[in-house]
Amino acid sequence: MHWLVEILLSMLLLIGAIFVLLGSYSLLRMPDFYMRLHGPTKATTLGSGSILIASSIYFFVYGQASLHEILITLFLFFTAPISAYLLAKTARHLRMQAIQGADVITQPNSSMPVSRKDL
Repeated sequence: MHWLVEILLSMLLLIGAIFVLLGSYSLLRMPDFYMRLHGPTKATTLGSGSILIASSIYFFVYGQASLHEILITLFLFFTAPISAYLLAKTARHLRMQAIQGADVITQPNSSMPVSRKDL
């Protein structure tokens, strides 16, 4: 039974590490603020959550069960999207424009983004 738990933990840790790596890479490669905000928020939240869930399962099976990892995971899943939303809303309030090479740009006279197909 323990080998099954070890395989599950290994998969969760590997998936978490891959998502954290992809989120960090997207932070470096994306051209503007909005895209840099989107990639790491989604990917690193999922990756960190996967690693924390693996930690929680490990300590539940092999050691003392603790509520700390579960609470940290829930806190992460609730606060990361909210903080990304507030950062994006603040950037739009400050009329921060996207780079012209991106798929979505903001027209100078409007605060609503339009698709490149509409131009």
